[in-house]
Amino acid sequence: MKSEHEITDMHLDVLKEIGNIGAAHAATSLSQLLSKKIEMHVPKVSLVSFDEMFDLAGGAERIVAGIYLKIQGDLSGSMFFVLPIDSANQFIRRLIGNEEFDFYKTPIPEMGISAMQELGNILSGSYLSALSDFTGLKVHPTVPSLSVDMVGAIVSFGLIEVSHYSDEVIVIDTRIEEQGTNGNSSVDGHFFLLPDPESYITIFRSLGVL
Repeated sequence: MKSEHEITDMHLDVLKEIGNIGAAHAATSLSQLLSKKIEMHVPKVSLVSFDEMFDLAGGAERIVAGIYLKIQGDLSGSMFFVLPIDSANQFIRRLIGNEEFDFYKTPIPEMGISAMQELGNILSGSYLSALSDFTGLKVHPTVPSLSVDMVGAIVSFGLIEVSHYSDEVIVIDTRIEEQGTNGNSSVDGHFFLLPDPESYITIFRSLGVL
């Protein structure tokens, strides 16, 4: 990183533990929302370059459904949640009970936009709530905005800001699993976490792992 504050494997392990606690909270909320058994896991948290981040999302030109929000409170920064279009369609169709819904169609129905934003609220809120519980810091997300576009276009404005002090991004892999009568199905997405430089210090100092 260009920043003097290096992220170590210990830091990533702590973020993974926090992520799994947040995922468990999110799974409970999604289970109630869908009236189905939902499980969520964070199989991996990693620190990657901008190019590697795009590769994880399927390439900078891959069309995805991306949720963007700002982190406010004692911490500041940006957060993106990115789902492949097919996975986003799969989830939203279940959520709104409409098998005809398709993010590829324009204009995107308002109900689908609202449902995707609600998914962003649940996931980001659960993760940041777990982070707040661990650190004792007050932290909350802004209202999420939804974009259906190429990965590069969605995250570019967030990278412009962070690139002044870092060339790496924290990636929180997220797996959403639905248990049904026809077997289990899963959706894989990625959180891209871009804290402002002073927030790195605040987070890990609060956790005692600076």
